[in-house]
Amino acid sequence: MQIPLLDDDNPQFPDPRGALKEPDGLLAVGGNLQPQTLLSAYRSGIFPWYQDDDPILWWSPATRCVLPPSDLHCSKSLRKTLRRNDYQVTINHAFGEVIQACSAPRDDDGGTWITEEMMAAYRQLHSQGQAHSVEVWLEHKLIGGLYGVAIGSLFCGESMFSRQASASKIAMAHLCRWGLESGLELIDCQLVNPHLVSLGAVSIERSAFLTQLSECRDKPLNWPSPSSGEESSRLHYQW
Repeated sequence: MQIPLLDDDNPQFPDPRGALKEPDGLLAVGGNLQPQTLLSAYRSGIFPWYQDDDPILWWSPATRCVLPPSDLHCSKSLRKTLRRNDYQVTINHAFGEVIQACSAPRDDDGGTWITEEMMAAYRQLHSQGQAHSVEVWLEHKLIGGLYGVAIGSLFCGESMFSRQASASKIAMAHLCRWGLESGLELIDCQLVNPHLVSLGAVSIERSAFLTQLSECRDKPLNWPSPSSGEESSRLHYQW
């Protein structure tokens, strides 16, 4: 089967249900990372994922890893960590720092899929109020966080990082708690991994995900403004 090649200037995404079985979910090649292109992709259940030397690759895997905020699993150790009062959590306070930290190579070969082109594209989405970050601070130093794209009442998580144990879990827990209060219905974690499963994420069929996406994508959600100050963007919860 030939993979559709998208027009560089006006990409039109094919039906995500036509993605390849091997490699799982590969749907199209090419296009661009302009804000309107990215939002069109996410609204269709599609996301970009590629290495620096590759063309832009678009994916919609047969199964999707998702986490409803109400299903967050807090282990005893995580609850104990969340009750500490020596860290602070903010939302949309340091998007650029978060995506830069997430782009740091984690493999032995030094590779990363969050390229300079990717970072520039998501910073632009953030400036338009479409991409968001959650930050965890300790003694005024950024120790963990996550970022993603809001599509109505669905949050498409892109990446997370930790510089201290459980810092990314703290970010996810606060995102879920904020989401429960704010109308966030689903967090799209894209690809399953043990870290996400430990927090309660599950895998669902693509058709079920696309149905939920269609129900969520046009529901507005009042995210804190990217230009809001630290105090107004700080998340305070009792655990």
